[in-house]
Amino acid sequence: LELHIDRERTARYGLSVDAVQRAVQVALGGVPLTTAALGRERVAVRVRYARGDRQDPEALSRLLVPTADGPAVPRERIADLRYVKGPQAIKSEDTFLTSYVTFAQADGLAEVDAVDRLTGFLAAEQAAGRLALPEGARHRFAGTYQQQQRSAERLRLLVPLALVLILLVLHLQFRRLSTTLMIYAGVAVAVAGAFGLLWAYGRPGFLDVTVLGHSLRDLFQVGPVNLSVAVWVGIIALVGIATDDGVVMATYLDQRFRADAPGTVAQVRDAVLVAGSARVRPCLMTTATTLLALLPVITSTGRGADVMIPMALPSLGGMAIELVTLFVVPVLYSAREEWRVRRAG
Repeated sequence: LELHIDRERTARYGLSVDAVQRAVQVALGGVPLTTAALGRERVAVRVRYARGDRQDPEALSRLLVPTADGPAVPRERIADLRYVKGPQAIKSEDTFLTSYVTFAQADGLAEVDAVDRLTGFLAAEQAAGRLALPEGARHRFAGTYQQQQRSAERLRLLVPLALVLILLVLHLQFRRLSTTLMIYAGVAVAVAGAFGLLWAYGRPGFLDVTVLGHSLRDLFQVGPVNLSVAVWVGIIALVGIATDDGVVMATYLDQRFRADAPGTVAQVRDAVLVAGSARVRPCLMTTATTLLALLPVITSTGRGADVMIPMALPSLGGMAIELVTLFVVPVLYSAREEWRVRRAG
């Protein structure tokens, strides 16, 4: 309900706009005359129209505006009341009025990529003169995009820190940098497997097979997976798990070579073959238990599945390919010991 003052009619009665507004303010909002003391509390005493005279729009038309040298003038003679559609709430941030525009990215496009493209598009439109912002107006992106940015900043520190800490722990265990790097080669293999599975999930024909009337694509919810924070957290977890088989293999190789101390290349290869063969079953058990534990997560649905599945996929793909370390660690170990034997000879 808006009050529109007619300046010409107001001037005929010798009134100013300020006088009319003040009369309306006193009648509707009231004016404090004094303060009443109620113990330690102080209450302002306000004077205004009775409730019935200020809640009814028809009664407001009889509101009297006093003049300086004449009788009071009814409000309806100098101002009009109008019904208009107004905002239900006024939103503001940093003392600026705010309006929100929501949008979703296209399929197969990550949130950060969508915002980056839109930022470039708006900048190009402004540079070409096709988009002109009013003076004092500005725009910025908020929401989950900001969360992704903050998480990415933390991951730039956490991922290298996790790699360094794992390398340090392995070195404290084996006391030899060459053995530590052999085991660490399994991490590179596992991470390659993780990204390989993420790539395969985006291929149209991946797992397009029906088993016992069930589609594997539907069962494992195959579809494009963006490199979100959940995926990077899964890769960090994979880096810690991927060293298990290498540690098992390298530990037994060290024990075998300390016990036998082969002196020729042929003896080195025989010792590596015997030690490696003896640790195939423990490594397979370690990998199998990890893969079986991840299957319920990969096939889960409902609340939280959209976060847990991208987190578990890197570990699943990495541990499946990480079995290559059954050959990587023994081969590298044999190469180092053969070089040592040749150098001694």
